[in-house]
Amino acid sequence: MAGIERALGALPEVVNARANLTMRRIMVTPAEGTSNLGAVFSELERIGHPATLIDDADLSMETGDRTDQALLRAVAVAGFGAMNVTLLSVAVWSGAGGATRETFHLISALIAVPVIAYGGRFFFTSAWTALSGGRMNMDVPIALAIALATALSLFETVRGGSEVFFDASVTLTFFLLIGRYLDHRMRTRARNAMTGLSRLAVREARQVLPSGNVRTISVEAIVPGTILRIPAGERIPVDVEILSGETDLDRALVTGESEPVAVAAGSKVEAGALNLTGSVDVRARRPVSESFLARMMRMLATAEAGRGRYVRIADRAAALYAPLIHLLALATFIGWMTMTGDWQRAAFVAISVLIVTCPCALALAVPVAHVVAAGRLMAEGILMKDGSALERLAEVDRVAWDKTGTLTTGMSTLKDFPRLNAASDTAVGALATRSSHPSAQCIATYLCASHVTPEEIREHPGFGVEGVVQGRLARLGRASWVGEIAAHWSDGDGPAFAFDGDKMQRFPLDETPRVGAAEAVGELRRSGLPSEILSGDSERAVARLANRLGFAEARSEMGPDDKIARLDTLRSEGRRVLMVGDGLNDTAALAAAHVSMSPASASDAGRAAADLVFLRDDLSAVPLALRVARQTARIVRQNFGLAILYNCIAVPLAIGGVVTPLIAAIAMSASSVLVVANSLRLNRNGAGEQERIATFKEVSA
Repeated sequence: MAGIERALGALPEVVNARANLTMRRIMVTPAEGTSNLGAVFSELERIGHPATLIDDADLSMETGDRTDQALLRAVAVAGFGAMNVTLLSVAVWSGAGGATRETFHLISALIAVPVIAYGGRFFFTSAWTALSGGRMNMDVPIALAIALATALSLFETVRGGSEVFFDASVTLTFFLLIGRYLDHRMRTRARNAMTGLSRLAVREARQVLPSGNVRTISVEAIVPGTILRIPAGERIPVDVEILSGETDLDRALVTGESEPVAVAAGSKVEAGALNLTGSVDVRARRPVSESFLARMMRMLATAEAGRGRYVRIADRAAALYAPLIHLLALATFIGWMTMTGDWQRAAFVAISVLIVTCPCALALAVPVAHVVAAGRLMAEGILMKDGSALERLAEVDRVAWDKTGTLTTGMSTLKDFPRLNAASDTAVGALATRSSHPSAQCIATYLCASHVTPEEIREHPGFGVEGVVQGRLARLGRASWVGEIAAHWSDGDGPAFAFDGDKMQRFPLDETPRVGAAEAVGELRRSGLPSEILSGDSERAVARLANRLGFAEARSEMGPDDKIARLDTLRSEGRRVLMVGDGLNDTAALAAAHVSMSPASASDAGRAAADLVFLRDDLSAVPLALRVARQTARIVRQNFGLAILYNCIAVPLAIGGVVTPLIAAIAMSASSVLVVANSLRLNRNGAGEQERIATFKEVSA
């Protein structure tokens, strides 16, 4: 990975390059003004990694199946060859000599050489492309070991020697291929959840023309306002609003729930939802590049390219490993040659060292665990935008929550709508409809749509919205902020409104906590993670919700700067804080926190600033993500431990001549498979999560 990234990073056309070993993908950030990536593909071809664009290549399971089948055929051929060569070797070991032994050696060579050429091509091709590009990879020592063992055996056969190693060479190839096949299958399982998302993307859609006729168009041709017809059994191609018809949708991709959802005219639906029962006509709300599904795929692509502390450690170790392996093998050969004078024995031991020290397990220790974890989080409706977010999430020791829209649903109701005059009604409606804050949207539902357009309108994150309405400055938002222009203060709860120099009006709101909020806070507290509220709302409203949800600490009337200051204070105390927020006023705090999460209902700025975005409505996603992050951190440490322990045991044994090439091949393959299998344990915990989530919902109901 590091070699690929260095080669591409040296190109003037590339700003940044990130390779993912498990996903077999490279993410390239082109330099400004670069529209042609020809130099990138040329460089990848030069260093032995020919590539194609993901959008242009068929990355479905068909590609994976072809590789699986090729490896499986190679395993079968190598197994057949190993069986027959071993039978011939048994005859030699049993005492066959003279012309009989030489004949058996010749027959073994005739079987072994084509079998090794066919089965070992995966290792030889990879090693050759690496060496021709002026670099080393993990297949170089493997290919060298197989080639040396075979060449040594051919030399002994030609000169009529008594000992050959065709059985070891073919059996070595057989076990290496088994390890490569199992490794490939496990990697395929690890990335299935990730690549599966791209299979939900629709390539074509049915456009309804003004004449009423229907034609098929590509999804790239869909623009906002395009009328589409979605028959039963097809997926929604872009984010849409239903115009006519009724149907049931499978929105599990968005909500994590498998129960069908009934929709009708006026409902807004995300790309990727499956239409189950009836045909509906819809209006496109966004182009395909800005759809919900496209945003999810971009988040996953960003997560794949992330680099955490453990990944950087593994990259540095793997970069040093290949030259050290060959130096160690050479030193072993020289040492044995000096001690015994038997160059054949020395070569035999050196070959074992080349094989047994392959750094496959170390290279797989981190990326496989991270890909499996990201796939599991996605299956639970949690998207990871940064590959290092898992490591930072596992380090969290405190959680800070925004209130409105995060701990609450954002769908507030007015306890009592205040009596306002016509001018105030008009101004409140004009300001509320132009604000993205949930409280303003709630107020707007109680007023007729205002046809007055405020002048100099501006939304102040954490405070409210202001503008000039019919020549007068007006504010709607936090009471202390509105009070700066109001002539008289008004006690009470909720947002406030006032014209400049007039009396303040208050809008008392009744907020509904999100499903699972109290349970999520309680579980975090039981796991040793204290929580606190950081809200811009009034002290009374924040205290009321804090008591209801079981918070021990809550802070009110905080602006964006206040939230950042609080996070800085916690950081100075050695705390690593997870910030959970959704609004425009939370954007800076989300970016400043050690790690951050937002619901899918958050503002665009909030989602962009957060490291993780959860799609489900209930807050069980927060403790779930923390559990997965901690499990992943344990798995990564275990993988490093397994890789180090394997080398500490295997390398001295190989240098001491105890390990044969065959045993080395079995041990090396087993270590790689063990690391991948250990990472896949992250998926096995998913069933327990589903039961815990179901319990959350039952309690909340």
